[in-house]
Amino acid sequence: MKGDRSGRIAGVLLAAGTSSRMGRNKLFLPLGGISVLRRAVASAPVAASSASRSSSGRAPASRRSRRACAAASVARAAAELEGLTCIPVINEEYARGMNTSVRAGISAVPDDASGAVVMLADMPFVTAGMLRTLVERYRSSETPVVVSTYGDVLAPPILYGRALFPELRALDGDGCGKRVVKAHHAEAVEVAWDPAALADLDVPDDVERVRTRIEGGA
Repeated sequence: MKGDRSGRIAGVLLAAGTSSRMGRNKLFLPLGGISVLRRAVASAPVAASSASRSSSGRAPASRRSRRACAAASVARAAAELEGLTCIPVINEEYARGMNTSVRAGISAVPDDASGAVVMLADMPFVTAGMLRTLVERYRSSETPVVVSTYGDVLAPPILYGRALFPELRALDGDGCGKRVVKAHHAEAVEVAWDPAALADLDVPDDVERVRTRIEGGA
């Protein structure tokens, strides 16, 4: 209900991918003088930020090496986040898909939060202003979900009201937050953004393109 929206809005940053197509952990690549991870968390002063992360660079071959690599990445991520307000959430099941990170992040949202904005760490052109707009649209409506569109593409950041948290925590298999959006599409509020803001970091060539845009003031 609209009257229940006075609580703070959490930010859930999904950053538990293996960066397999990049060939190295993209969270720590420098963009505009700071790492991809720090840039993403710093752009989300929505309120409390819950960083759902358990990054491991490439997917290792053995259980032992996976643990060692993940431990090293977690320690480095903690150093990258020093001085920022966030709650690190380690997703031990990251290899099973993004749905596990969504569940981990949503489960860590503080009880006094009336909703959560789910973001991806590798979308460097998502700004604090975009997040604030999602929050404003949520507070001024009775919608259970506010979604971002880029042309004809629906993608994060997406703001889910607390009423949808049980559905997000129940995601399994190949499910992700978009499944919940689809179930509530008739009630959703859409916010349109410039398609250029959809750029993400998947392969090495993406890094130089993004750096060129950032250095050019994009």
